[in-house]
Amino acid sequence: MHRDNPLLGITLMFGFCVLAPMGDAIAKLLGDQVPIGQLLLVRFGVQVALLIPLIALTGRIWRMRGRVLRLTVLRTLLHLLGIGMMFTALRHLPLADAVAIAFVMPFLMLLLGRYVLGEEVGLRRLLACVVGFIGTLLVVQPAFADVGWPALLPLGVAVVFAFFMLVTRQIARDTDPVGLQAVSGVMAVAIMAPVIWLTPAGTLPALDWVAPSGTTWALLFALGAFGTMAHLLMTWSLRYAPSATLAPMQYLEIPIATIIGFLVFGDLPNHLAAVGISITIGAGLYIVLRERAIRPGKGPTPPGPPTTPSPAG
Repeated sequence: MHRDNPLLGITLMFGFCVLAPMGDAIAKLLGDQVPIGQLLLVRFGVQVALLIPLIALTGRIWRMRGRVLRLTVLRTLLHLLGIGMMFTALRHLPLADAVAIAFVMPFLMLLLGRYVLGEEVGLRRLLACVVGFIGTLLVVQPAFADVGWPALLPLGVAVVFAFFMLVTRQIARDTDPVGLQAVSGVMAVAIMAPVIWLTPAGTLPALDWVAPSGTTWALLFALGAFGTMAHLLMTWSLRYAPSATLAPMQYLEIPIATIIGFLVFGDLPNHLAAVGISITIGAGLYIVLRERAIRPGKGPTPPGPPTTPSPAG
């Protein structure tokens, strides 16, 4: 059992907030060069290549069976779907807009917690959810006017990852985080490789295979490495600080995504989207602070992903 070290936990979470949008930025750079199916296969293939040696060196347990194995398969399918939708959205949307829209997920988690898991959610937090949705719609509206239906994809990402988190909650206590990620990576590769291999070229462009250049291969490896490391940093941060301490840190991902989007692509949110992003962040932080006020003195959360994993994670 690790002792609390809030400064280390916050540092690790800050690392996640930097690496996750960097991974998304690489996915956006590769969007017009590499089909989505190939991006997913390489993304999870790199995850396997990085984590299997780590498991071998540390002697971690990663065998699964029964209920945990079935839920891990479902979790992997949701992970593939969520990341695939996010990668598709990034082809059309500015990085900051896509990340900000996907941050509707904490509000969905709160609602699912109440209506699916039977958790107690007060009126103030429900009203904050409504305000957060309004902020998200303000981001969606100009994006939808510019690119059409792809602006709705990050909302789909939020829905998929909300269910992804519900499944993760069911197995987090019974699995090692690194082992879970390794198994998920193996499953994702086992799903995507045959699908791409068996789909005739030209039948479905998203499942075609292209021959990347050396630079593209380097970016593909970086995509997988950043996604894997971001998720591990997020997971490890919870070993040293309670989720109530770390949750507000996650909203740094939006301004960091804005900075990266501007530096790499020259994109900045317009005035309406900027207002919507501010409202979304404010509503999310209110929910975090309200949780902290309602549950004072709670100890560290068991190791596992916090409220809002990035789709790149």
